[in-house]
Amino acid sequence: MTPRRAGQARDERHISRALSKALLLPRALPKAFGKASRRANQIRRGAVLVLLAAAVLACRQDMHDQPKYRPLRGSEIFADKRSARPFVPGTVARGTLREDTVLYTGKIGNEFVTEIPVGVTAEVLARGQTQFQVFCSPCHGRTGRGDGMIVQRGFKKPSSYHVDRLRQAPIGYFYDVMTNGFAAMSDYSAQVSPADRWAIAAYVRALQYSQYAPAADVPADKHGELDRSLAAAPAREHH
Repeated sequence: MTPRRAGQARDERHISRALSKALLLPRALPKAFGKASRRANQIRRGAVLVLLAAAVLACRQDMHDQPKYRPLRGSEIFADKRSARPFVPGTVARGTLREDTVLYTGKIGNEFVTEIPVGVTAEVLARGQTQFQVFCSPCHGRTGRGDGMIVQRGFKKPSSYHVDRLRQAPIGYFYDVMTNGFAAMSDYSAQVSPADRWAIAAYVRALQYSQYAPAADVPADKHGELDRSLAAAPAREHH
């Protein structure tokens, strides 16, 4: 084939491919336009969703943005400009009503009561023993002689429960000391409930009685044990 004929054949192939593309173009255009249209719709929907989310977030009021007053912040609502309002006169918090003076103070007027104002049962004494060992024995010791573990480590020794002064003290005195404290002893009103304070007071009386009970109260079959314990017991305290 001559160079001229080869050039003509090459031109004919180029023209044929161009015609083929031109014939296919009308069918490809709708598909391309459809994709573009769907993409535009997706963008519009996304923009609408973003705008809606922004509107919702702008109007929300979660726990981190509460309509409240911070402590000591002023207020324009009340005449005294204080946001913290005083209690209504006569208001009593739930569980803090103290109508029974004897039960909650251990006194009648200014005098200590001589009788426990709750029923003393085996269960009450057992509760008193448990609470005594938790809160009192570190100083007063398990038997009430003032030889608790922290006393053995240098803390000031409290008076023994078995001295005459405390054996003769009215029961309300022990309740009052637990409630208000005495000398180096802090009060235990926050740690020990009123009922448990009376239970402890009853147990203290039981401890005192255990050291000074008459021999006639001891069963006959226990006299041998009593004699042995008396022989090993320290001298009684009378100060």
